[in-house]
Amino acid sequence: MAVDDVAGRLTSAGACLIDAAEVNACLGADEDAWAEFSSHWEHLAPDSYAAELGFQRLRRYGRFAYRPADRTATLMPHHEFAQPENSNPLYVGRDRHFEPLTDRFAKDPLLHAVLQLLGRLATALDDLPVWTAKVHPFRVIATADSDGQATPEGLHRDGVTLVTSLLVGRRNAVGGESSVFDRDGEQLLATTLCEPGALLVGDDRRTLHGVSPIRPVDRNQPAQRDVLVITFAP
Repeated sequence: MAVDDVAGRLTSAGACLIDAAEVNACLGADEDAWAEFSSHWEHLAPDSYAAELGFQRLRRYGRFAYRPADRTATLMPHHEFAQPENSNPLYVGRDRHFEPLTDRFAKDPLLHAVLQLLGRLATALDDLPVWTAKVHPFRVIATADSDGQATPEGLHRDGVTLVTSLLVGRRNAVGGESSVFDRDGEQLLATTLCEPGALLVGDDRRTLHGVSPIRPVDRNQPAQRDVLVITFAP
């Protein structure tokens, strides 16, 4: 994958999809690396804030300082998660506390390769000496009685510069279509991330995004959608 080409698509359109083959080629990731990486999703913690709204979601949270000069990402002290007032309408003025990333996940080479790739895209949007990269591994769960809500707030912004979603896995799931709109309400793209490694990136300053609910194919078994959401902000 030519990162400069992707950066050009991102800056011109405001959002773009990078298919799994391109991402894997850029990251140098093979099946063993993805198997190791996806295993971290078996160690996420319940999201109590999602439970308040009546749905099941697992997650963890961590922050890295990313420096474009040497393309390094350094784990920052754990902190509550807060979003600007003009972004997520569900949590205006409310800090949320999530379990930190596990040490094994924070040190995973594939995570750092992803951070390096996304850092190059963030730098195409704005030239900063240091970025804050916020890392959110999610598992959304649906049952026969409850849809899986990735974005219960609907279309929204995250209040950052670059917003990204990397598919890690799907099991027994239908739905989960990702949509991106510009500020005038025109749809820029709609896609369902199906293959592990598929990556959706957007300029959060110019766009709104959301994901439709997932539902189980086999209603006797839960549906799961595992994603890694990473944002870059000044």
